[in-house]
Amino acid sequence: MMAKKPPKPAPRRIFQERLKITALPMYFEGFLSVKRAAYQEFKRYWTELRGTTLFFYTEKKNTIYVDKLDIIDLTCLTDQNSTEKNCAKFTLVLPKEEVQLKTENTESGEEWRGFILTVTELSVPQHVSLLPGQVIRLHEVLEREKKRRIETQQVPNTSLEKEKEPIEDYVDVLNPMPVCFYTVSRKEATEMLEKNPSLGNMILRPGSDSRNYSITIRQEIDMPRIKHYKVMSIGKNYTIELEKPVTLPNLFSVIDYFVKETRGNLRPFIYSNEDKLGMFFTLLLKCRWTQHNAFIFIWCRGSNLGPTCARSRTQHGRDKREAEEKSTH
Repeated sequence: MMAKKPPKPAPRRIFQERLKITALPMYFEGFLSVKRAAYQEFKRYWTELRGTTLFFYTEKKNTIYVDKLDIIDLTCLTDQNSTEKNCAKFTLVLPKEEVQLKTENTESGEEWRGFILTVTELSVPQHVSLLPGQVIRLHEVLEREKKRRIETQQVPNTSLEKEKEPIEDYVDVLNPMPVCFYTVSRKEATEMLEKNPSLGNMILRPGSDSRNYSITIRQEIDMPRIKHYKVMSIGKNYTIELEKPVTLPNLFSVIDYFVKETRGNLRPFIYSNEDKLGMFFTLLLKCRWTQHNAFIFIWCRGSNLGPTCARSRTQHGRDKREAEEKSTH
């Protein structure tokens, strides 16, 4: 009898897993009661301030956040009078909504106010009642956030330079890959699944080196959950790192394994050519003769990410073949 739920990944430290998922530095954490426009009452979350985003977890040990709030465009933070003893209440006024926050005590309330205002205003507030050590932490966070923003602003310039490169993007059928293979990072794969749930919920992507792979999935059993699985290339086979490792002959079998083991709940993530919001679309189907007079089909893809994935997919295969040839000598 096949299992309905996906196999459990190998245990990982909570902090490392959250860092990989959010890809943002953590500045402060603690319990917060949150009331957004869609909530009828306050909901208590374990909350992390990473960069200028608040990530909410139902439990302290959960690795997947259930909600998040971007506060970079914070207009103001206003205090509220609370009838409850030993708690602080304040409202985050944002361009599109107002969010009420409630802390467990007045001291943590001052800390939350201090950290939130520091990362949004890029200056340490003078009107918070904090100890000298806490103020030092605010200054440290301020420097880290300034550095992070500078590094973030440099990324678009690099992307523009890459777009100016000549586009000759080919994928040949002599080194086929599953249709859900994309040359993206862990964070990018997570964003693709979160933003386009109708296109599938499983992505095959490169691992940290040129030989191995990873699979990112998103499932909605009780709530949306993102999980990552390592797929190791061992000889001519591929091993999925699970509690009980599974070895299969090729990557197509790896994808089929996840589909069958979840009774079709997992589906390969495929950009639809007919989807108006799709980021990829087929521009041209070409044929060419190689230097060995072998006839192959070449698939040229368009759009911003399509060429990158196509080019990288071919190069990834070449790197793997070269590595295998070296290992045989």
